[in-house]
Amino acid sequence: MKLILAIVSNDDSSSVSSALTKNGFSVTRLATTGGFLRAGNTTIIVGTEDEKVDHVIELIGSESKRRTEIVPSTASYDIGRYASFPVEVQVGGATIFVLDVEQFIKL
Repeated sequence: MKLILAIVSNDDSSSVSSALTKNGFSVTRLATTGGFLRAGNTTIIVGTEDEKVDHVIELIGSESKRRTEIVPSTASYDIGRYASFPVEVQVGGATIFVLDVEQFIKL
């Protein structure tokens, strides 16, 4: 038995959850916040049998693609002087952790 924790963008969380539930996996979603860009994201929790882990990862990957976005950034040139300019960053994708589970009980 495995526990899968997948951290995905809020933009992708609904489609990831839908794909997993359509394929028979029970999903728990937690609202979380990332450090980079301080953007909201979602942590998706799935408990599954060992042989289905690759399928879960494939489903998550198919619904959470990396993409490039332009975000505002500021730079300090002098005390009290700031300039704003756009910066291109990679967003989306997923960070996935697969953990061993000693016991899984669903009541």
